Amino acid sequence: MKKSKKKQQRDAADEVGLDFPRAWVEFPDPADDEQVFRCDLTWLTSRWTCVFGRGCQGIEAGRASDGCCTLGAHFSDEDDEARVAKHAARLTPQTWQLYEIGTGPEGWAEVNEDGDRQTRRVDGACVFLNRPGFPGGEGCALHTLALREGREPLETKPDVCWQLPIRRTYEWVDRPDDSRVLVVSIGEYDRRGWGPGGHDLHWWCTSATSAHGGGEPVYVSYRPELTELMGSAGYGKLAELCEARLAAQLPLVAPHPADPA
Repeated sequence: MKKSKKKQQRDAADEVGLDFPRAWVEFPDPADDEQVFRCDLTWLTSRWTCVFGRGCQGIEAGRASDGCCTLGAHFSDEDDEARVAKHAARLTPQTWQLYEIGTGPEGWAEVNEDGDRQTRRVDGACVFLNRPGFPGGEGCALHTLALREGREPLETKPDVCWQLPIRRTYEWVDRPDDSRVLVVSIGEYDRRGWGPGGHDLHWWCTSATSAHGGGEPVYVSYRPELTELMGSAGYGKLAELCEARLAAQLPLVAPHPADPA
């Protein structure tokens, strides 16, 4: 089968391929006997870092300044939307460029073509995205609100936004002894995580060499998000295993190919 033109362009540019060896680890959730974590050590010990505003090419061609905000944010449930509403109500015209639109008759949320609720898209991107040149600062207004108040952005942003580029999935597994366990996988939100449309994104950061080489590995830089996704005990065990992988001072088994050599 011939590669698509977009796939050929990616192969020749910034991104590595989707399929490469990965090192995974499984361990029981210290806080739940019926749950097991399955974690991608290749991703979590990689040197990926968010490069929004510092080389991010954006998921839509010609809209690099949007980053991954082009599609708006789909709410995971009613609680997610209600939490965002509480913090959106504290934004002002000085901190939110599209304040007049977001607080107007149509509001900042909408129902998309699939019948799901999400943040409204205005002029091709999320209503909460402050565009370049805005005096209150470029980027997500909810993100900068959290930073100004000394909060973690996961407290103010939609779930899908603060979780990216971590992907958490669930699978019930029946064991040979007739026991059943919930396997919670924590890994990289690569192009496939977006569904079939992920292959058509203009650019995606997790496998881009230009987004790798940051100061701290993902399990450190994303400690607040991983703790929220796994619980403090689960994250503590993950951090221990990641530290052991890096402290071995041996060539890593299955390093991330986008990391600097």
